[in-house]
Amino acid sequence: MRPLDEITKRRFEILHWLPLLAALLVVALLGAWLLLSQIPRHIILASGPKDGMYHQYAQRYKAILARHGVTVEERLTHGADENERLLRDPKSGVDVAFIHGGVVRPAEQDNLVMLAAIYYEPLWVFYRGADPLTQLDELRFQRLAIGVPGSGVRAFIEPLLDANGIDGMNTELVSLGNLEAIRALQSGRVGAAFLMGPVPLTAIWQALHDPDLKVMDLARADAYPRRFPAITRLSLPSGTVDLEQHIPAEEVRMIGTKAMLVSRDGLSPPIVNLLLDAAREVHGGQGFFEANGEFPNTAPVDLPVSADADRHHRFGPTILQSYLPFFVAAYLERLIVLLVPLLILVVPLSNLLPRLLGWRVRLHIYRRYVELALLERDLASRTGVLPVAQWLADLDLIQHKAEQIKTPARVASEAYTLREHIALVRRAVLAKAQGVEAAHEI
Repeated sequence: MRPLDEITKRRFEILHWLPLLAALLVVALLGAWLLLSQIPRHIILASGPKDGMYHQYAQRYKAILARHGVTVEERLTHGADENERLLRDPKSGVDVAFIHGGVVRPAEQDNLVMLAAIYYEPLWVFYRGADPLTQLDELRFQRLAIGVPGSGVRAFIEPLLDANGIDGMNTELVSLGNLEAIRALQSGRVGAAFLMGPVPLTAIWQALHDPDLKVMDLARADAYPRRFPAITRLSLPSGTVDLEQHIPAEEVRMIGTKAMLVSRDGLSPPIVNLLLDAAREVHGGQGFFEANGEFPNTAPVDLPVSADADRHHRFGPTILQSYLPFFVAAYLERLIVLLVPLLILVVPLSNLLPRLLGWRVRLHIYRRYVELALLERDLASRTGVLPVAQWLADLDLIQHKAEQIKTPARVASEAYTLREHIALVRRAVLAKAQGVEAAHEI
């Protein structure tokens, strides 16, 4: 057999590697498909009551994620406290929810993580009367609307009332929230109403424009963040809400916390990225309390921060996410994540495997050499009647086995050398046989 020319050698090597490359490609595609199948196309978002801001924001998130092929199903609730319970219950089906600081107690955090803080949630204490009120304990012995069970304002205000010596024993706490609470305050059925939310919330906006209602200016606003880590000191300068109508007439010292997007740990990273991008679009602008670009952020409130969300917030979208459709970018990124470790394995294997294959071929060649050496030893020591036919038959078998060896180009010379040695031993057999016949004739 003549040596392979260069083109044949290249074709042989390509064909030799094709099965391995095909196997790697199949593994990569299968792995990427499995990873991609973990990216949900449908998520459930727990929001709040219909007259709350959470519901309005949920509608915007729904529209934004729909542009990327992800359906958002809104779950209307009583508010942040109920949302927290739904998230902790894996059977609820809720994937992500609006919650604000001060709702989730440390012992009940389980595997909840904050994806982003999205805006300030100020606490509004509206009351009636000519005398200004500046401390929560001045509301003792009155009827107070503190929000419905399951609402965030109720979960937020109860520890503050308790710290000020206000409870159900000395004060009537009424389960009313938002517009119902404001209507009760306007009609005199309650002495004060607690609300939480941004200025545009309908109930808050109406209360601020009602000349008969006042907002409590908290004299001890600086003390609350020292006692409650999730609380932030806020202020509403004079005229911020309405310059023409002087609302508020004077600066109001307030406290509040931050609204958050919260999920269970393990939410699909591409969905986390998509929610962060939506939050940037919805909450990234100037607000009554927020500076432009202040939100969303991943500064801790009172929940652990999602590592995926923090990474996306710090580094932003990848190049693929910036220029490709959502699911295409997600698929390619998953494919890259899968292929990089495979390539790390393939590069060493690309050097090791040919050596292993060469060693395997050399093993077959070595076995033929062992058979040939035994025959050659028998040829050198044999006297008398020579088994020439058997030797030739053995040589034919050794040659047949040698021809069956699939020899890569890198070890082809060794295979050719084996065949030359077989031919050499064959000539020696024939020569010895002729020598014996000549001796007999003499």
